[in-house]
Amino acid sequence: MKILIDFGHPAHVHYFRNTIKILQSKGHEFRCVARDKEVLQQLLNHYQISYKNRGKGAKSLMGKIFYMFYAEWVILKEALKFKPDIFLSFSSTYAAHVSKIVKRPHIVLDDTEHAKFELMTYPPFSDVLLHPSCFWKKFSDKQLFFNCYMELFYLLPKYFSPDPGILESYGININERYFVLRFVSWNASHDIGQKGLSMEGKIQLVKKLEEYGKVFISSESLLPEELISNQIKIRPEHLHHFLAFASLYIGEGATTASECAALGTPAIYVNTLTAGTLEEQEKYGLIHIYKDFEGVMEKAVEILETPGFKEIHRERSKAMRSEKIDGTSFLVWFVENYPESEKTFRANPDYQYNFR
Repeated sequence: MKILIDFGHPAHVHYFRNTIKILQSKGHEFRCVARDKEVLQQLLNHYQISYKNRGKGAKSLMGKIFYMFYAEWVILKEALKFKPDIFLSFSSTYAAHVSKIVKRPHIVLDDTEHAKFELMTYPPFSDVLLHPSCFWKKFSDKQLFFNCYMELFYLLPKYFSPDPGILESYGININERYFVLRFVSWNASHDIGQKGLSMEGKIQLVKKLEEYGKVFISSESLLPEELISNQIKIRPEHLHHFLAFASLYIGEGATTASECAALGTPAIYVNTLTAGTLEEQEKYGLIHIYKDFEGVMEKAVEILETPGFKEIHRERSKAMRSEKIDGTSFLVWFVENYPESEKTFRANPDYQYNFR
């Protein structure tokens, strides 16, 4: 089988890299196209996934329109050369359009309810829409729901083992208490009109946390002079090791918060946007959601002063993972056996529990 994947965000590399590896070991072929966004291509190179560069994208409305035609032209050229049997993506409008042009099925995954543009543009041109069961938007007969989070596609213990040696390479002892703060750039289309921590709140938070341990900041935007000394540049393939050994995560990034839930690290998520995944993980006691700075510092102190808080969160995470399927194994089966797999899953949704 020939499979074409379009990557639009660094997280997508993690979502699909294990699926690619497993299916390649079975003799299936892949052709990948990737946006030049943040560290996306750096991750693809690290995991030795070859790809065709489709450029950086654009910020203005007119630029976005022109870029859509360019990106689809790049994908179309690859599709005409590669002749894929199936398209696979995470909410790619471009892959959806091209799949329809070349008359091949498009399987798309999505866990982002607030991505309004994508939810309007890819479904009409896609064949199957796969969502985590906590995804609360129900809008099409094409939708199917699986009991897993996207972050568990790569952070289940069978796929990831935290390495203390990586921390040591940054001069950090795993026995010392440290915290990871992540601030986003607010440049995504779904970020328009949204907010998280104020600059004053960030500064106050860092000063308070430094009473308990070291504070490391990963920021997509420029930091004030007061916080520059806390900034750390972590190689993208090392981030999950940092999160696994951290005592606490506080940030505006939803994916990172959910990754902490998967790893058993307490997480405080600060953003006016939320998602079904985050809300369900909050019910497990793994994530604490706030729309702004109010209450964040108090919650952080409450967590840090609870005896054995890290072990408590690890046990909660373990319990949560035990209720979920192995999303990667499920996706491997679904893609490799499509379209029969869709018929099987629709007729018996519990079939997914064969993938543990």
